[in-house]
Amino acid sequence: MKEFWAKAKKNRAFMIGAIGMLLLVLVAVFGEALLKQDPYQEDFTAMLQPPSRQFIFGTDPIGRSIFSRVIAGAKYSLLAAFLMAFFTAFIGTALGLVAGYIGGWVDSLIMRMCDVLLSVPTTVCAIAAIAVLGPGLDHLVLVLSLLWWTKYARMTRNLLFKVRASEYITEAQLGGENTFHIITRYILPNILPEIVVMCALDIGKMLLTISGMSYLGLSAQPPTPEWGYMLSEGRRYIQNAPWMIIFPGVAIFISVLCFNVLGDAVRDIMDPKYIPKRKKRGRTA
Repeated sequence: MKEFWAKAKKNRAFMIGAIGMLLLVLVAVFGEALLKQDPYQEDFTAMLQPPSRQFIFGTDPIGRSIFSRVIAGAKYSLLAAFLMAFFTAFIGTALGLVAGYIGGWVDSLIMRMCDVLLSVPTTVCAIAAIAVLGPGLDHLVLVLSLLWWTKYARMTRNLLFKVRASEYITEAQLGGENTFHIITRYILPNILPEIVVMCALDIGKMLLTISGMSYLGLSAQPPTPEWGYMLSEGRRYIQNAPWMIIFPGVAIFISVLCFNVLGDAVRDIMDPKYIPKRKKRGRTA
């Protein structure tokens, strides 16, 4: 861990991504409490107002502040992306460990489940499942988590085979330690960094998927100020009130950019061949 932070401090992309993600998290946690204008309060005397001093990002058709709704929406959009990343990684890692360590018919069953889920379009399955369960941000996170765990399971299984051949695993097995203790103490800590890297790279994609589903009306429902749903609300007014889609779109773009930059930087730092770039020194006369 010390080696990781030593490399991270010298990686400009990591610092930019980490600062950006930290600011996004702070906005999601504390932003709504600091707002002067209620993101849910309707004001029919200020309908479709352009950006001004009173309404920085303008207002929507029922007079709600777009700025307040974008800030409040960070809690829903980012929380959904983080929860989806956690559940997807947890399910995939757990099943990958079980498949790789137990082997046999259990391994075959889990891998065939992966093949089945990878052979069908994820978006179509998600839309069908949401049609049965009903639209909602919680339902979307659950459905997508149950569909996207496959690559985590495959990666965990492959990493487990490499770690399992190590001498300390053999010594632990000969020493009589139980399976759960071997997995949690010896195997999982060695494969966890790779899982974290993949998870960091996937959060931006997950945020885009959630926003896209909300745009289609399959996720967040009114009056929830989720960024994707705000884009859906503003598409009818794209000519008369373009600020309704510009600012939620910018929020999604900045968030995805921060997560992608951070994920790429973490992947580079975790690479054993990575060498931090040294600052160029000025020429001496």
